[in-house]
Amino acid sequence: MSGMMDGKVALITGAGSGIGKGIALAFSRGGAKVAVVDKVLEGAEETMRMITESGGEAVVIQCDVTRETDVQAMVNASLEIFGRIDCSVNNAGIEAMPIPLAEYPLEVWNQVLNVNLTGVFLCLKHEIAQMLKQGEGAIVNIASVVGLIGMPLASSYSASKHGVVGLTKTAALEYGRSGIRVNAVCPSATHTPMADRFIEECPEIVEMYLKTHPMDRMAEVDEIAAAVLWLCSDSASFVNGQALAVDGGLVAQ
Repeated sequence: MSGMMDGKVALITGAGSGIGKGIALAFSRGGAKVAVVDKVLEGAEETMRMITESGGEAVVIQCDVTRETDVQAMVNASLEIFGRIDCSVNNAGIEAMPIPLAEYPLEVWNQVLNVNLTGVFLCLKHEIAQMLKQGEGAIVNIASVVGLIGMPLASSYSASKHGVVGLTKTAALEYGRSGIRVNAVCPSATHTPMADRFIEECPEIVEMYLKTHPMDRMAEVDEIAAAVLWLCSDSASFVNGQALAVDGGLVAQ
């Protein structure tokens, strides 16, 4: 196992499935030791098994990113095992069903914002505190193309992802002089279990999406993971505060 992440320690939230799982595997292939973080232990343990069976090194940490005590414990656990955190990928998030804004239930709004935005804020808060002690670090937040543009029937999801982009830029400005880079990756629709659920429940929306997409397809997890890996690597040492759309040209329209 060798590559652009040799000797690095990477902490990845939501790493038990989907994009987070793909990112964890990509970091391991690149030579990193990986803290596989998820609220659901079963998925995280499967990701860790895949890493260790391929010759990599990984540990599972259970964490609910909406709970600050969990997030602090997550950082502490990673430090106890690996001694430092070189790269963090704040990926944990949930989807939201399409509902017109005027009919949107407040409890659903609060749930989506709590996980997708407050969860990223809490992770940034504690990851940056540790990276300040180290004098360096790289963080990537997983946002979405709907954090760059509007999307009908996606008020809570779009608002949460716009918030992630804003947090990313603010953190980058605050901590760039401290050797900490903070960027975001904004994927378009990607083949994951979450996307599969949405496709099953709302096939007409997906069909409409593909008709207007410049590349006429969804993204693959490995394509998102490759962008995240690059942003965390020394090859992106002067990239800071960016929201990188990995979307096949969708927002260029």
